[in-house]
Amino acid sequence: MKKYLNLFDFSQKVDYKTEILSGLTVALALVPEAIAFALIPGFSPLTGLYAAFVMALVTSILGGRPGMISGATGAVAVIFVGLILELKNTFPGIEPITILNYTFATVILAGTLQILAGVLRLGKFIRLVPQPVMFGFVNGLAIIIFMAQFPNFYNKETGELMTGSPMFIMLGLTLLTMLIIWGLPKLTKVVPSSLVAILVVSAIVLGFGVNTLTVADIMREGETIKGGFPPLSIPQIPLTWATFKIIIPYAAIVAGVGLIESLLTLNIVDEITQTRGRGNKECVAQGIGNIFSGFLSGMGGCAMIGQSLINTSSGARARLSGITAAVMLLVFIMFGSSLIERLPMAALVGLMFMVAIGTFEWASFKTFGKMPTSDVIVMVLVTLITAITHNLAVAVLLGVIISALAYSWENAKRIRARKYVDENGVKHYEIYGPLFFGSTTLFAEKFDVQNDPQEVIIDFKESRVADMSGIEALHKITERYAKAGKKVHLKHLSKDCRRLLQNADSIIEVNVLEDPTYKVVSDTF
Repeated sequence: MKKYLNLFDFSQKVDYKTEILSGLTVALALVPEAIAFALIPGFSPLTGLYAAFVMALVTSILGGRPGMISGATGAVAVIFVGLILELKNTFPGIEPITILNYTFATVILAGTLQILAGVLRLGKFIRLVPQPVMFGFVNGLAIIIFMAQFPNFYNKETGELMTGSPMFIMLGLTLLTMLIIWGLPKLTKVVPSSLVAILVVSAIVLGFGVNTLTVADIMREGETIKGGFPPLSIPQIPLTWATFKIIIPYAAIVAGVGLIESLLTLNIVDEITQTRGRGNKECVAQGIGNIFSGFLSGMGGCAMIGQSLINTSSGARARLSGITAAVMLLVFIMFGSSLIERLPMAALVGLMFMVAIGTFEWASFKTFGKMPTSDVIVMVLVTLITAITHNLAVAVLLGVIISALAYSWENAKRIRARKYVDENGVKHYEIYGPLFFGSTTLFAEKFDVQNDPQEVIIDFKESRVADMSGIEALHKITERYAKAGKKVHLKHLSKDCRRLLQNADSIIEVNVLEDPTYKVVSDTF
């Protein structure tokens, strides 16, 4: 019980300066993304900013991966577009405030499902995601982050690509930002290069009165990021089965996408920091964060790979950086909105370009021609689906399914049988490879029922019956021997398989004493 109550590891050495400066950098990077993601379904910028504050604060305190940043995300925002469309079709003339109430209810329900997933320890299933899918997921996200910056190079009034001096200024400031982020660490790592880049470019723009795109320019007319502490918002919707049927599919998708993106981001940060996060604890933290977000006027969210990489690349490793980012974001909302609105978008675009470049797994190109063709196809497919649809859940699930089918196909061809007759005239079949739905046909072809002696031993010491198709294959082969009047012994067959073989129990002899013990890696909460 003590380890659950011990939220902070006080034995961890914390670099307070790095944590605070990194948190400030992340807070600056959170602002434009939170605003942009809120605008996707047509919400107020404050709906995204409140979500970013709540998610970042709650998951930084309670999460299973110190240093990881959560907030409002595009993957979750896209889901609300479908919800809003269904609400407008179901309730013609529905008021915007009612849409928000349904949104908040959906976020709260999604958070509840995420907590349930954590309590049931479902976080360990992220281990089922193969490396090619991870590569595809990361590369797809990098492309999304990169492509999401290009609208900033278009004129807001005309919708056309910038030309002339506005384009040169935007490109020049963006490249300067990228150059500082790339070059400063080679000179000194005293302060995060991302923060220095934002401050230098902002000073140039404000000091010389450079006319360029700012944060205020990407917001709609009359909208502002100035606000107070997130107001309490108890969803005012009918508590009926009809309401539940509307929001439960979207809540399930929000929960699933949020957990997949969060747990994959957790794995990536684990690799960078050479430490291990706690997946189930992160599931619960994401759920609590979404519940609080729904009750505090936020659109919910999940872990953000871009901001998490900004944080870790700046040297942050503790919870303080995430807490600092959340608190500073709230300070910006309440007191610093006028300064934030004047930040040049070129600085933030350059920062996100560098994040995209750092996120992309360039090493994945080296896998072409070296990895199995199926793995390369999976990696490319997941990358494309992620980049084109922004639906991370579908991309990852399809990748896992295709990888599983490819694995099954390969293993189906690997089942072997070593055959010999001992001095007592008993024929032995020593099976190698897994017996499952894909290998049952080849398994059945290994036996010569008509020409075999009266007694046969099938040894599963180097094999494992993996599913009900394998059990059914054993049923059929034992029945074939029984009809031929011959006796079969199945050795080294696990007890669970023996219990399932009830129909053939009279002719099956299982060597219980030599059954192997199968151990499964457990996951800590």
